[in-house]
Amino acid sequence: MKSDCPTDQPQRGMGVFERYLTVWVGLCIVAGVLLGKWMPGLAQTLDGMSIMVDGAPVVSIPIALCLFFMMYPIMVKIDFAEIVRAGKAAKPVALTLLINWAIKPFTMYAIASFFLGTVLIGVIGPEAVDLVKPPMGVDLEVGATYGAGQAVLVDGVKMLEVPLWRSYLAGCILLGIAPCTAMVLVWGYLSGGNDGHTLVMVAVNSLAMLLLYGLLGGLLLGVGQLPVPWQALLLSIGIYVALPLFAGFLSRRWIIGAMGEVWFREKFLHWLSPVTIAALLVTLVLLFSLKGEIIMSNPLTIVWIAIPLFIQTVLIFAIGYALSKWLGLTYENAAPTAMIGASNHFEVAIATAVMLYGLSSGAALATVVGVLIEVPLMLMLVRFCVSTRHWFDQDLAAVHSETEPQLKLDT
Repeated sequence: MKSDCPTDQPQRGMGVFERYLTVWVGLCIVAGVLLGKWMPGLAQTLDGMSIMVDGAPVVSIPIALCLFFMMYPIMVKIDFAEIVRAGKAAKPVALTLLINWAIKPFTMYAIASFFLGTVLIGVIGPEAVDLVKPPMGVDLEVGATYGAGQAVLVDGVKMLEVPLWRSYLAGCILLGIAPCTAMVLVWGYLSGGNDGHTLVMVAVNSLAMLLLYGLLGGLLLGVGQLPVPWQALLLSIGIYVALPLFAGFLSRRWIIGAMGEVWFREKFLHWLSPVTIAALLVTLVLLFSLKGEIIMSNPLTIVWIAIPLFIQTVLIFAIGYALSKWLGLTYENAAPTAMIGASNHFEVAIATAVMLYGLSSGAALATVVGVLIEVPLMLMLVRFCVSTRHWFDQDLAAVHSETEPQLKLDT
């Protein structure tokens, strides 16, 4: 008889392709940067295929297609009839909200401001400045001060001249207040986590973003109230999460009804296995072909920005993983809980930085650096989770006594 105990679920091992995924990711990043450098016309054409909100490219259609094929194989494996039960697990839900909204934004601010404004200010340049768009709805006279900036006229356009490191800090903040709602499904899947639990956490974070993104952004940026990009948020969540979720739900019901559950598990899911990873790699090539010129022209700057982002990611992951262990969560719930806190919704962060500060701003560059380091770093954390799974499986008594409902998954 099959037990409902989470530890009885078969562990998803990594094949040769997945084991060396970091290598393939690195090659795809290089390929994307070179493609953008050597074939800028192609990159510009792809970049132009975007859904615009308030004049800013919010959703890249080519990347949205790749993300759909990245998410769909994960969504179709979930038994949606049981997802409500997973949502009743109070401890993982509460822990996710605590990490993402009560801890992560403030540690990001503290770490980024310390490193960019103190430790690395000498290499960034204490006198270096950046030109950004003035805050929306604020009419400044030339020479007027606003926060740490001063209004100046550049080619007939009013801009706000701010210290460069503060512009980088703004981008880091926008990353810190945008928890991941798409790619985390991939990280949770690769680490052998509970896909249904991850999906519930994604839904919780998506709703929380609509309420807290603008509030925390305005508080931490300190440049006036940050307007909530409602259209960008709703469009991003709808395309990156809701669309593959809906497609997975409908196609799962249709396939099982037409072909049977045995065929669905043994044939259909087997054919889908490589799709998620392949879509991830193609996404990276496309993404970095669009941002290759920025990366190539600012190599050292990228290193300075990457330092606080790296420390923040590892710290938040450690907090989530340790608290999950302390609260007695199963590994299947602990891994995605830590992953959700560590990863960022860089699509929303980039779109918001462009809308608020401009495409060429230091804030926009910082959000792009977040993309650059996130995939290799999250893959490293996935490997760490897999190698430390026994930390949780040893607590068999705690696992068997856990009363929180478990989601049934197809593995």
